[in-house]
Amino acid sequence: MDSNEYDYIFLGAGCASLSILMRMIYSNKFNQKKILLLEKAPKIKNDRTWCFWEREAGFFEDIVFKKWSNLFFKTGNETIKLDMENYQYKMIRGIDFYNRCFSQIHNQKNIDTVYGQISFKKTEDNLIKIKIDDEEIIPSPNTIIFNSIVATGEQRKDKFYLLQHFKGWIIKTEEDFFNAENATLMDFSVAQTHGTTFVYVLPLSSKKALIEYTIFSEKTLDKDEYDSALKLYLNKLPGLKSYKIEEEEFGVIPMNNEYYPFFNNGMYFIGTAGGQTKPSTGYTFRFIQKQSEKIVEELISRGIPHKGREMQKRFSFYDSTLLHILSKNLLPGKRIFTSLFKKNKASRIFKFLDNETILSEEIKLLNSLPKKVFIKAGVAEFRKIFLVHKEA
Repeated sequence: MDSNEYDYIFLGAGCASLSILMRMIYSNKFNQKKILLLEKAPKIKNDRTWCFWEREAGFFEDIVFKKWSNLFFKTGNETIKLDMENYQYKMIRGIDFYNRCFSQIHNQKNIDTVYGQISFKKTEDNLIKIKIDDEEIIPSPNTIIFNSIVATGEQRKDKFYLLQHFKGWIIKTEEDFFNAENATLMDFSVAQTHGTTFVYVLPLSSKKALIEYTIFSEKTLDKDEYDSALKLYLNKLPGLKSYKIEEEEFGVIPMNNEYYPFFNNGMYFIGTAGGQTKPSTGYTFRFIQKQSEKIVEELISRGIPHKGREMQKRFSFYDSTLLHILSKNLLPGKRIFTSLFKKNKASRIFKFLDNETILSEEIKLLNSLPKKVFIKAGVAEFRKIFLVHKEA
């Protein structure tokens, strides 16, 4: 493989790499550029589901599998209909996303896709050496490398590390049971034994729904515990007589306040590897889309992305404060999210969780939370972010 010919190399063919590539293709500005996409194996399974809120039609609107304008929050004792204003909650299935992207990528003569085990390291002369199985690739100094492979490192004492882990079933009932227009964002009626725990209920039709059992904690559970919790939840749904499990999904999303540099060791880090997973919620898809759009705009306008990343320290502070409280069990997550959704419009919460609010909006939201605990945790995190610790 003549690696020197490539203008761009993508390590990993996940959401971030494919989102950038699709925008490059649709811009018609990169037809003369050689691009290499590396991935372990072909994407032929529905290995994940992305759910996100959005106000307008997005770049991948044509493959949105289902959307809801009616969203509910359940405490166990009461059901709150969320005021979403012009937001919709959307679902994209992994397989639809992969098929959509690769149907375009495979038609591009300037894009090569190679499958195999990926590894990489920096050479003594400051170049990146990439291996795909046993084949070595040494890009030229002008090659732009995007890396979406998440590296695991040693945990730091001044950071917080939680996992959002979940097991989901798509179930089908014999009779009409679900209202396909109404979805449950969080149902906290389940036991809070392992940490912040809730269930999503996303109806796909009157007879089919995705039921997802979700936990924020430091460790995952045994497989049987997820299944038992899902069965218990479904058995308690009034009127549900029988169902069949059609699909299963399991996932683990990191929720930590580590610093993820955008450019490091000669590569641009994208997706979760580049800090595009929201630390306090685990939401990733919309952040990846915003980052992808910006990267392609900069490739077109200046030929290379800015190596620095605009740090929104305000939102890092909010995320770290919540992680501080949840990690130290200072308040139950159920109480925090209940306070937030009972006292605020969901549209404002969504805007806040997308890092798009202004300070005055944020103050109103923060005032709806238990003040004593949040102030104490906030002071500790403020010192780390603004006064003591400066990231390299």
